[in-house]
Amino acid sequence: MLIMIFRILGKLPLPFLHRLGSILGRLIFITSPIYAQRIKENISKSGLISNQEGLKKIIRNNVLESGKAIAELPRIWFPPNQNSADLMKHVYGWDLVETGLKRGKGLILLTPHIGCFEIIPHYLATRFAFTALYRPSKLSFLEPLMKHGRQRERIQLASTDVSGVRVLLKALRRGEAIGVLPDQVPSSGEGEWAEFFHRPAYTMTIWSRLAEKSGATVLLMATKRLSKGAGFELFFRAMPARLERETQSRQLNRGLELLIKENPSQFLWSYNRYKGPPKESRQKAASTQ
Repeated sequence: MLIMIFRILGKLPLPFLHRLGSILGRLIFITSPIYAQRIKENISKSGLISNQEGLKKIIRNNVLESGKAIAELPRIWFPPNQNSADLMKHVYGWDLVETGLKRGKGLILLTPHIGCFEIIPHYLATRFAFTALYRPSKLSFLEPLMKHGRQRERIQLASTDVSGVRVLLKALRRGEAIGVLPDQVPSSGEGEWAEFFHRPAYTMTIWSRLAEKSGATVLLMATKRLSKGAGFELFFRAMPARLERETQSRQLNRGLELLIKENPSQFLWSYNRYKGPPKESRQKAASTQ
């Protein structure tokens, strides 16, 4: 039933879906105090905005953009022409991707939850085979919808477990590209505490382990949602140079911060980025301060 509904919604034009999303975003913000409080807290503590007027503006814009991110999913997962890549209007830094692939050791692409990150695999699959790290939904009834919407020819999903890591490593050893959303809180023992916007965050380390084993090139990427439903843009960036005594996790988070600062309204500030994994002591967080 959900797949059928999404197929119908996917036929609607993106500008219309984004207008619906703006309304949806406001409704969720008004009716969910926890959601609203998390957005306010994460943005206000990020240090990005120093005045109340600017803070209110970015919160308001983020609420609208978050609603659009939900409403655009049917158009991304179930496009009327079976290809949502046509919504990608501009790509910047593609030369970095080509250079990385030419090395023959694989390519690790890291993106935060910003803009329309769901469109990235669909676009990249028009260029080459792509394997994405995938965390199954906690809501089992959503799993068939999410898999059906994300899987395509030349898109392989790798689960967040030992077998999924093997799939990712095999893809890299074939010289292919993989994608990871590294701002998700990993399970206990699969990350380390590192500063993220001035606060300790338990940070995924799988990308660095894969890079060490494969010798793959690591790049950052991010999408930007264009106004009035005009489509999306995709940006590729080199990982920032590692500072003296800086951990790889802090290097990653600093790179993600740079991407988010360019487009703060479209980052998923509602995500509980600063929670600890199960059975992980908060004392480890204090050691990074």
